[in-house]
Amino acid sequence: MTPDQNASHSADQNAGRSTPATISTHVLDAALGRPAADLPLTLTDPDGTAHPLSTDADGRARLPDGAAPGIWTLTFETGPWFAAQDRATFYPSIEVCFEVVAGEHHHVALLLSPFAYTTYRGS
Repeated sequence: MTPDQNASHSADQNAGRSTPATISTHVLDAALGRPAADLPLTLTDPDGTAHPLSTDADGRARLPDGAAPGIWTLTFETGPWFAAQDRATFYPSIEVCFEVVAGEHHHVALLLSPFAYTTYRGS
């Protein structure tokens, strides 16, 4: 490999490491077929710092850019949210742990109903 090719190859390998990661979430109330607006949630970073948030009218929350690599946790406070609507639920909270990789966008989707939920990495 020439020096120029080697420098280009190294830059390509390190590109993701210097680019900050992003995190977002979208919560849908699958039982009612609408966004889960005003759902309280907490994002906990790899250092254990908790960041309280809430979904917007469209059921979305975007976290500040610059997420550090490592294991993060989203805790959705579903018990109080359902209780505020006079709806029972089996899940007082839902905790989703996921790994953040530098330079990537991490979208955590949650489909929610009172007695079931599913989550996946969206785009």
